[in-house]
Amino acid sequence: MLSTKNLSSVQGLSVYTDAGEFFGIIEEAILHSNKVDSWKVRSTSKSYLSKAMPGTKGVILPHHHVKAIGDVVLISRSAAPSISED
Repeated sequence: MLSTKNLSSVQGLSVYTDAGEFFGIIEEAILHSNKVDSWKVRSTSKSYLSKAMPGTKGVILPHHHVKAIGDVVLISRSAAPSISED
């Protein structure tokens, strides 16, 4: 059964990749033509995003990379930048 969520209930949810890595926190939704176009994801000190892109405050994640929204937001691992081994 398909369930719906209010956008305000999604704000603050943790974002994980389908590989189980903590990616960041949903900050807000970006709408286009009354539909979710993308998500603003905030980086935290322990997130995959802060390791892959040090100094970045966050990213804009296109909605088509979101696999599921429930207690957490699940995204495709292919949406996450790779971590360089420098």
